[in-house]
Amino acid sequence: MAPHPAPRATLTVGFDLDMTLIDSRPGIHAAYLALAAETGVWIDADLAITRLGPPLEQELAHWFPDEDIQAMGDRYREIYPDYAIEPTLAMPGADEAVSAVQEFGGRAIVVTAKHEPNAKRHLAHLGIEPDAVIGWLWAEAKAEALREYGASVYVGDHIGDVRGALIAGAISVAVPTGPCTADELREAGADVVIDDLTAFPAWLRDYRADLAARR
Repeated sequence: MAPHPAPRATLTVGFDLDMTLIDSRPGIHAAYLALAAETGVWIDADLAITRLGPPLEQELAHWFPDEDIQAMGDRYREIYPDYAIEPTLAMPGADEAVSAVQEFGGRAIVVTAKHEPNAKRHLAHLGIEPDAVIGWLWAEAKAEALREYGASVYVGDHIGDVRGALIAGAISVAVPTGPCTADELREAGADVVIDDLTAFPAWLRDYRADLAARR
């Protein structure tokens, strides 16, 4: 995390990365297969990509003994750029959602559990340009960065994202584009559930208009 974030803007919106801004399933699938081929340990990559969101080590624990997880995590992150960046796609509306925040004079930040250098590689490859990227934070821990950057909204696809937003005192905007259904996201406490990020700019306009009316 950056030790000295920029002064707070009028509006700061945080976004999750995997299955919120990017569809990383093809790339992660390829990286898991490469790790399996290298180690000789079978990994069900088809299954693994259905439960993206939690830290990598939680998934590796399904396939490797405890004493190997750290080394396997390090190796996965090392080979990840070779296999996972090129196949990964932007989610529908991702660039427009980030740009909408910036066009309103706000800051868009990405807060993700992913290894931060790889998160930045994904965004650069796809031409998505947030104002800051903060990695290595999952679920409740995301509240740390959301508070530090003064985020009033956090957008994510996982119930862990909802928990992080609520602990930070941010509005939880959820998209059921990852492993969690709309009902699961609502049950976790999401303030707003939209179908996908293509609906976010309109929601943001309404949110800002409501804030202005309250003032």
